[in-house]
Amino acid sequence: MRGGLWQLGQSITRRLAQAEKKAVARRYYSVDSELKKTVLYDFHVANGGKMVPFAGWNMPIQYKDSIIDSTVNCRENGGLFDVSHMCGLSLKGKDSVPFLEKLVIADVAGLAPGTGTLTVFTNEKGGAIDDSVITKVKDDHIYLVVNAGCRDKDLAHIEAHMKAFKAKGGDVSWHIHDERSLLALQGPLAAPTLQHLTKDDLSKIYFGDFRVLDINGASCFLTRTGYTGEDGFEISVPSEHAVDLAKAILEKSEGKVRLTGLGARDSLRLEAGLCLYGNDMEQHTTPVEAGLTWAIGKRRRAEGGFLGADVILKQLEQGPSIRRVGLISSGPPARSHSEIQNEKGENIGEVTSGGFSPCLKKNIAMGYVKSGSHKSGAKVKITVRGKAYDGVVSKMPFVPSKYYKPT
Repeated sequence: MRGGLWQLGQSITRRLAQAEKKAVARRYYSVDSELKKTVLYDFHVANGGKMVPFAGWNMPIQYKDSIIDSTVNCRENGGLFDVSHMCGLSLKGKDSVPFLEKLVIADVAGLAPGTGTLTVFTNEKGGAIDDSVITKVKDDHIYLVVNAGCRDKDLAHIEAHMKAFKAKGGDVSWHIHDERSLLALQGPLAAPTLQHLTKDDLSKIYFGDFRVLDINGASCFLTRTGYTGEDGFEISVPSEHAVDLAKAILEKSEGKVRLTGLGARDSLRLEAGLCLYGNDMEQHTTPVEAGLTWAIGKRRRAEGGFLGADVILKQLEQGPSIRRVGLISSGPPARSHSEIQNEKGENIGEVTSGGFSPCLKKNIAMGYVKSGSHKSGAKVKITVRGKAYDGVVSKMPFVPSKYYKPT
């Protein structure tokens, strides 16, 4: 187990560093004083948080628990994550929906008010600028959250297109919610714990739903979503109430929900088969190649109208040349850029994320392989430190999802 823990820690550190290196567009922060801090920084340190640089922020990679224990506890009980480094923003105006649809692949117009979906911002070549969870609050109000490492480029991209859109008479404006913090409460105890802190009936809020409601005395944006594969919530709370809310959640769970850091968050999302932007999805990766075809709305497939639509719609018709797959391997955990070969020894792709699964107690990974080599059960060889190890293509998620949906 100690060997597995060391390997997990090493692979997560490499993976997060790799994602940061790519996503932050080579902006580095070498001195702690230059790193941004969330309002929960002192709370993290007081609770044993091991702070590390991530996307320009000083964030906890773990607390007193090991990454393995934190990962398992989130699935068995619950985890509370500070994700305030991510950027929440609102688009408002009668044309906010048609404006956003020029930039993302989702059928935003088709969303019912108070519901949301995962989507991808694309460039002119169909590549992914970032992935994001977007919510249609109302027909004239969209709320979305973008990745911390992509904040600067995302906001510049949105602003440039917004100026052009408004110059043609479009009615849209934006507000960046820097006055708010973001907490993610995940795991089977998420709903029963949070229910103690709000009068609203959480059993009527399903996966992907959004509400503005009072939680622990503060007006919060609540989205039933997450990055773990578990049931849970992301809670946008006014920053002056963030520490009190975190304390209340931990208290109401009677110690079963624990503070959880970036290390466990990464192993949880890998077990759930979810992409880490900068590793598993980049500017040159299309949503079709990344296995996110389901996120392209039916109407969008018929009409296009988003950046790179010609490339993406052609891939939908003809199939992509590469595909993201899950992998299970022997030997040491696969690393990003580990070569993937078929049984003939021919190169068919490379690993983009890999590590030891705390819940499955085996090595898992994801990567891209040539179409035709992507079928579940296909035997492969994965090269780690110059030596080839047996592997097999696997369906994802590796750990079954437990999203709260209507029965």
